Amino acid sequence: MKRLKKKKQNTGVGVNGNGSVTREPHCGRKQKLAEIHQALISDPVDIETLRRAAASKGGLLTDELRRKVWPKLLNINVYNLPHKPGRDVRENHKDYNQVVLDVRRSMKRFPKGMPATEKAILQEQLIDIILEVLKCTPQLHYYQGYHDVAVTLLLVVGERMAIAMLDTLSNYHLRDFMDPTMDSTKHILNYLMPILEQVDAELHEFMIRAEVGTIFALSWLITWYGHVLSDFKHTMRLYDFFLASHPLMPIYLAATIVLHREKEVKTTECDMAMVHHLLSRIPQDLPYELLIGQAQDLFDQYPPSLLAKRAALQSRKSLSINTFQAFQLSTLHQRPDSVLQRLTKAQGSTTSRHASRRSGLEAALPRDRGQLWGKGNAVVKMAVWGLSATLGAAVFAVAQTAMDWGPEVLLQLF
Repeated sequence: MKRLKKKKQNTGVGVNGNGSVTREPHCGRKQKLAEIHQALISDPVDIETLRRAAASKGGLLTDELRRKVWPKLLNINVYNLPHKPGRDVRENHKDYNQVVLDVRRSMKRFPKGMPATEKAILQEQLIDIILEVLKCTPQLHYYQGYHDVAVTLLLVVGERMAIAMLDTLSNYHLRDFMDPTMDSTKHILNYLMPILEQVDAELHEFMIRAEVGTIFALSWLITWYGHVLSDFKHTMRLYDFFLASHPLMPIYLAATIVLHREKEVKTTECDMAMVHHLLSRIPQDLPYELLIGQAQDLFDQYPPSLLAKRAALQSRKSLSINTFQAFQLSTLHQRPDSVLQRLTKAQGSTTSRHASRRSGLEAALPRDRGQLWGKGNAVVKMAVWGLSATLGAAVFAVAQTAMDWGPEVLLQLF
């Protein structure tokens, strides 16, 4: 097995051009807290420092910090969140029944000791969150395991923020998993074996002979490991890392887990069923900080562009990979929350003044406004009718082109 190259410690912060997080030497908890708070109040927000903090040892340390940093990593304005879903979000939704079944089976994802009534409320919120995101973006297709991502967000940031975060993740990091077929998901899984081949040719050859494939890592990838980890603190630690990293980072972590279990794999009978059975069950006592560091090192040594060439993989097929650089750049010019709050209040005040003036004008001239329409302004009517017809046609076209995808095809894999 090749040794991973040891990188010199870098005192700078940032993200390399290929999406790799630049890491710094480990610092104390107090120092890290101070750096995160300073990054949050900087104007613009110091996103590169936040990414580095999320990826480095210990991650973001507390849920309170996650609620502040996670939105910044996804370029979300905390003062412009979606409204809570209305009652109509469940009406005639093609995925409603499957989502309800999956959410009802998600009891183990809630903290132990949580009252049953509270779990029931959260489950109802979880159903609405998922359906709201899917309703707003018809080209996104539900898959089993999507609810594992959604529940992690809900438990940390609450309902409205979870909608905003899930929507952004669905359109970027998780986008390949939300196609009408599994072709793009298989494409992402195909990166696993080339990584293993680069680091441990003997292990790679053993797995090829066993014909185990990569399906054992499917639930790891599409749920960001939320489905397979029993300790929620480990799940949150990985979410810190993935939110700050390239969309392919979960597959690099999968490679480090397989490499970490090298001896177990090689001493197993070289049989597809036996090797799949071993690898599909993740040990709960893995050294996560070590594996996170190794995954980052693997990413730096064997970036996706290199693997795509060696394995004849076409990165152009991946929407997540192709949109990542633009998404990453879009996060670099955010204002701190204190500024956003002032701007929101100022905007609200201005809106109120304008509304007051408008209502006063309307009260003064009600007859004129009615007469304008009553006299039959043909130009205005034609413009409104034309616009309505155009919008109606566009909505109908989207509805007709949205393809139904039966997520039950993945049920047997969990």
